[in-house]
Amino acid sequence: MQIQKKEKEEPGIDLAPLIDVVFLLLIFFMVTTTFERQARLRIELPQASEEAVTIEQDRLEIAISREGRYFINNNEVINQGSDTLKAAIARIAGEDLEQPVTIRADANTPYQSVVTAMDAVNQLGFVNLSIATTPEAG
Repeated sequence: MQIQKKEKEEPGIDLAPLIDVVFLLLIFFMVTTTFERQARLRIELPQASEEAVTIEQDRLEIAISREGRYFINNNEVINQGSDTLKAAIARIAGEDLEQPVTIRADANTPYQSVVTAMDAVNQLGFVNLSIATTPEAG
């Protein structure tokens, strides 16, 4: 009887399970990662300084009284409605939508009046809006 010797097989490493595990880890990290959302609204925050800045450009100024009455360049708007305010702004500003618009509101003005003015300016397409403030006392 002849005994056959089997050739020694070299041990091998099966890479398929390792690839599956790495692939599953990759998917897990991709799914659980939170991505930073970019803000849709771009806001340029105001800066304060000790020196007054003078601007020689024509400026559209909307003043809002304590009672919520609107004044555009010292001319009172008769009706406090949004449509009337937009019409008055458009009439005074003309076609120049690049001119700066400043909203000056009394400290005790109803918040809705300021928002209405800001909304009217935005709907007309003005791009340069600022809100006037005074330095804090003390």
